[in-house]
Amino acid sequence: MTHIAQNYGDALYDLARDEGVSEEIQNEVKGVLELFSENPDYLRLLRAANLPQGERVQILDEAFSGRVHPYLLNFLKLLVERGHVGELRYCFRRFRSRYCADHGILEAMAVTAVPLREELLAKLARQLSERTGKKVELRNRVEPSVLGGVRLEYEGQALDGTLRQRLAGIEKTLSETVL
Repeated sequence: MTHIAQNYGDALYDLARDEGVSEEIQNEVKGVLELFSENPDYLRLLRAANLPQGERVQILDEAFSGRVHPYLLNFLKLLVERGHVGELRYCFRRFRSRYCADHGILEAMAVTAVPLREELLAKLARQLSERTGKKVELRNRVEPSVLGGVRLEYEGQALDGTLRQRLAGIEKTLSETVL
């Protein structure tokens, strides 16, 4: 994450927290990111150097005025005006990180060979919540290369119970065995 994204993300979060609107903005950020993800040309338009800055800001007003909190709209305008709209996703990632830290939320990823059923994902989330003492938001990412089992990733840690990891351990043991 760049220094710019950290500074802007921190500034937005500090303002939202101090004004008591961090949850509202957190929810709206998801919608803004989804919009830009579904319409990548929209973000390219906001970066277009050949389009006058005033017009790019006006595009934001037309799209978001009355639909998002004024702090979030002004934040988006500021990024466009300062030429940092390319850092948007990282600014929001920093905002989310601070939000989660303040609200005792742990974002985690369950990496599996096949998609997990909802009940199993919920059970893993409960167990991780009991282990960490935090509210866990667990998502599932499918990576066929894990072969089987599950690898839980959170806060820079990985609890690896995958078949691939177990096979690697067996291979290491066999290679160290002198016959």
